[in-house]
Amino acid sequence: MRRRTSRPSRVRDAVTGALWPLPAAAVVLAVVLGGALPLLDEALQASGEEPLAYVFEGGPSAARGILSTIAGSVISVTTLLFSLTIVTLQLASSQYSPRLLQTFVRDRIVQVCLGVLLGTFVYALVVLRSVRSAGDSDGGSAFVPRLSVTAGFVLALASVAALVTFLAHQTRQLRVETMMGDVSTEATATITRLGTQLASDDSPDEPLSDVPASAWPVCARRSGFLVRTAEEPLVAELSRRGAVLRLDRRPGDSVVAGTPLAWAWVDDDGVAPLPVEELATALERYVELSVERSAAADPSYGLRKLVDIAARALSPGINDPTTAVHALSHVSALMAQLSLRDTWHRRVSGDDGVPRLLLPSWDHAALLDLSVTQVRSYGRQDTTVVERLFALLAEVGWQARTEPQRQAVRTQCAALTAQSLEDVPAGRTAEDVRRMADAVERALTGRWEPLRT
Repeated sequence: MRRRTSRPSRVRDAVTGALWPLPAAAVVLAVVLGGALPLLDEALQASGEEPLAYVFEGGPSAARGILSTIAGSVISVTTLLFSLTIVTLQLASSQYSPRLLQTFVRDRIVQVCLGVLLGTFVYALVVLRSVRSAGDSDGGSAFVPRLSVTAGFVLALASVAALVTFLAHQTRQLRVETMMGDVSTEATATITRLGTQLASDDSPDEPLSDVPASAWPVCARRSGFLVRTAEEPLVAELSRRGAVLRLDRRPGDSVVAGTPLAWAWVDDDGVAPLPVEELATALERYVELSVERSAAADPSYGLRKLVDIAARALSPGINDPTTAVHALSHVSALMAQLSLRDTWHRRVSGDDGVPRLLLPSWDHAALLDLSVTQVRSYGRQDTTVVERLFALLAEVGWQARTEPQRQAVRTQCAALTAQSLEDVPAGRTAEDVRRMADAVERALTGRWEPLRT
């Protein structure tokens, strides 16, 4: 199965991953509406008919006063909300993980609330220009855009609702349980999407073929984190030249300019190989790099965020093992989904059926190591964290499908057992540690036993 990462999808990701697009669209809409409604007002008043009921009926001074009050109060509230947003981002970055900032920036409720407030402010200013008193500089008659002022009043009420919604939402978002739930939801969506793309692979649980000795390196021209690859155009280029290309980095890995990003070789000695410079140009065009990681094609990114939260919670400055235990519960749930496959590699074939593009990704053992090792190191002294790590391994072992997955669980369990026996957690004995390790082994053989000591 092929999937092309087109330019529109990159633009869409850039827009959805930033805070400003929706508020900016609201401002543009407010300018258009603030210019169009007074014209409609003027046309209705010029016809001598009053088809609208329940609209503003005051004079120019009252209209200016209302619009000025709306603009002044709304911009003050908007400043407050921006300040609260910045405080929230700082708190999430310092106490939990800087990678959580992406979740806050993509928050649609925050974007909508800021858009309503900024749009109301701009609308009030634009409409204010059209209010005229008798004897103004142009010598014309007085004009009050009644429909426009009424719409401004409605937008002011919407701004009050946006303020209340924003405060309620941010209060909920500041809870670490909410943050971890949002990360898990995003990671689940990524795993589901990748699983759908990989469903047609002929050998989903086999490692990629080795790089032959005749292959030549293709170096990166830019630095960044590998986000994803536009498969279809790159495969078309490789098929035309009879070449095979294997990336040297997984999604989420760091790429440094001037170092090998991929290896290329030809599958037919009679075909002229694609020049290295042309390959480097193709990689620059079709392999997306970014200054930060993305969940677009990276099954490990959600685990990385949750492990960061657990590690921060175990730091001496925060000392919150309960949060670390909750984070490990989310990690265990994600590992259960990731156990559906041994590997997440991609093999993309050309029209001739020959695999032309080999895309390495994460395997089960690496994902489990990411989930356990760092927390095991920082939480070795905390009884609840050690017990939760053993429970996580038992849960993953219970759902292991293949022998490589079971072996990965045994490797992590052996490391955790050795560490815990060397430095037994407070309130537990070496026998307790061995009992928990035995429970993990029984889970691997299909026998479930609670890990209570």
